Amino acid sequence: MTKILIVEDEEAISNLIRMSLCKTGYICEQAFDGETAADLIAENSYDLILLDIMLPGIDGYELLDYIKTTQMPVIFITAMGTLDDKVKGLRAGADDYITKPFEMMELLARVETVLRRYHKSEERITIFDTVIDVPSRTVTKQGKQIMLTLKEFELLLFLVRNKNIALYRETIYENIWQNEYMGDGRTVDLHIQRLRKKLHWEDKIKTVYKVGYRLEVDIAGIYNDYQNSSAKLQDRWQLEVDIAEV
Repeated sequence: MTKILIVEDEEAISNLIRMSLCKTGYICEQAFDGETAADLIAENSYDLILLDIMLPGIDGYELLDYIKTTQMPVIFITAMGTLDDKVKGLRAGADDYITKPFEMMELLARVETVLRRYHKSEERITIFDTVIDVPSRTVTKQGKQIMLTLKEFELLLFLVRNKNIALYRETIYENIWQNEYMGDGRTVDLHIQRLRKKLHWEDKIKTVYKVGYRLEVDIAGIYNDYQNSSAKLQDRWQLEVDIAEV
């Protein structure tokens, strides 16, 4: 599973990030100061580290110097938002730089981009309670292996890579079976039915009328959670900005 370490001293902000990432299938751990983060990094391997700069004890830049020896990718998440700050962070070795306040959907997109850059998102994909191991072509759900045929596996991967997109039967058929679509959608329909049943995704693979199918991942729900919580965090965002400008 894709494992992310969140290093953020504001517990409310850290918990919100963790909630959003976990809802999209990532495994998250938290550290609220630089020393705890350094200990966790020494003992564990992470696919990505989300790192605040202004931390008690060891600050984000000191921690980044240590992280670079492990070759784990890092995204800075900070209230230090001037152009000079961003350039300094990227030149120091961060893979990306996000300033507070940010939209949670932007954070999720940047996380996906960095993981894809390091090929980590393609080695093992976690979605809902299901893990897709691409190199071994195996699928596990809640720790139990799900037996899929080659075409079922390829169909699952295609749906996941194009989540929340309405896919025409023709598009699905030509990508999975590598043949010209002749208007008979029964092959696609049958494989979709089998995939739904094996993964218990009857409510997740949606039928789109007169189009085909869509794998529905509730990014909107995550966004709404963020919106509902954001009002409570505005004072915290502003406090960090004020401190950064001092």
